[in-house]
Amino acid sequence: MRDIYLAGGCFWGVDAYFSKLEGVLATEVGYSNGNTTTTTYEELYKTDFAETVKVTFDEEKISLRDILEHFYYIINPFSLNRQGNDLGRQYRTGIYSKNENDLEVAKNFLSEKQKECDRKILVEVETLNTYVVAEAYHQDYLKKNPAGYCHIDLTDVLEIR
Repeated sequence: MRDIYLAGGCFWGVDAYFSKLEGVLATEVGYSNGNTTTTTYEELYKTDFAETVKVTFDEEKISLRDILEHFYYIINPFSLNRQGNDLGRQYRTGIYSKNENDLEVAKNFLSEKQKECDRKILVEVETLNTYVVAEAYHQDYLKKNPAGYCHIDLTDVLEIR
């Protein structure tokens, strides 16, 4: 069992997407790598945290590389501080971990992707310094509110497999 923290814009859609993947054991929405030790949804613009999904996965069923491939598929990797209609630093894209090997895999993955592009990939890859679990109403939001806003097309979750 391993964890990787993925910031891909509004965490509702990222959470819903990854929760449907075979090999993903759990997802949790929260806030990563801000400039304080705590935050709330209402304080994100002041505390500089990114909306993030903690993805817990069984590496015997899905590899970190496959997780990253799915992540890359659902984000716009060239967009700075914006995904879909959401704009602001809290919607930046990032891959975070406390595991240096996982960060190296992520850097190599993005480096390979960069060779295929003529635009600069703007996904940050950083050590997870702070993670704050989001408020209860954000957890499994799109399961509780199926008509809720989502910038990700959840009908093609298994498209890239």
